[in-house]
Amino acid sequence: MHIVVADPIHQDGIDRLLAAPGVTLDYPGNATNMTLEERLRDADGLIVRGTKVDDALLVNAERLRVVCRHGVGYDLVDVPALTRRGVALMITPEANAASVAEHTLMLMLSLARRVVPVSTAVREGVWRVQGQSSTFELGGRSVLVIGFGRIGTRVARLCSAFGMKVMVHDPYIPAGTIRGSGYEAIEHRDAGLAKADLVTVHIPANELTRGSVNADFLSRMKKGAVLINAARGTLVDEAALEAALRSGHLAAAGLDVLKVEPMVEPLSMLALDNLIVTPHVAASTAEGLRRMAWDSAGNVIDFLAGKVDRDAVVNVEVLAGR
Repeated sequence: MHIVVADPIHQDGIDRLLAAPGVTLDYPGNATNMTLEERLRDADGLIVRGTKVDDALLVNAERLRVVCRHGVGYDLVDVPALTRRGVALMITPEANAASVAEHTLMLMLSLARRVVPVSTAVREGVWRVQGQSSTFELGGRSVLVIGFGRIGTRVARLCSAFGMKVMVHDPYIPAGTIRGSGYEAIEHRDAGLAKADLVTVHIPANELTRGSVNADFLSRMKKGAVLINAARGTLVDEAALEAALRSGHLAAAGLDVLKVEPMVEPLSMLALDNLIVTPHVAASTAEGLRRMAWDSAGNVIDFLAGKVDRDAVVNVEVLAGR
């Protein structure tokens, strides 16, 4: 089994691959001067982190059987191109969920307490305790969690621990499952948007969801509410979000993702002090990076050995012939 690791990953993942019987490894620490396309000529498996996977990359990859994305999102992967070739796409579904959930709560807390502008003011020599504060507590506030998957469920638990009233909207999860977890099930998304003090989005980006957090979505949110997006930047219409922040309809927003990454030009909305943007680092804790590398290695090793974790396979239709 020959495995190619396209991008740098945690050493624990590399060590797991090197220790696997019958595996030969091409990784950034020992890569040749050949292009990645050429290196894939003999590859049975491929692990990618930020590399785009499309027909052009796969032109020589006739032996390739599995690609594993180091993480959960696969915006850079042409899934139909893999499926046409009978190549499975795998992800590491559990590896970064805790890290992203904690980052989501960090964004909520930072906005609620205006941590960034207050800290900036202190550094500029301003030490002021306001008589009337615009900051607020999370406890007692209502939050709408959109998407009740591995990350959304963890976010709901953390919000509940802070004493928040948790509402969940996910049309793919039975209402009884949501209620059984202790949360209010919201059948119609707009009804939840109208009631929530904070809205946090935890859904994948696909043809149905891209751009769904648009002007209409934002207008249906409660005036003075806060939006959090630690999922995918392509979900949000950034111009509409900026307009909602500038008009005061939204009190604040916290983003870990942008439509264009890496950011090519500074966005005008970055001038707003009611916006926090982090550079897609929610999953990138020390623990999260280690788990993603370890799970990526395990997924590919096991797949090539005939032990397939179906929960980690995106295009499960390719498994029909296995």
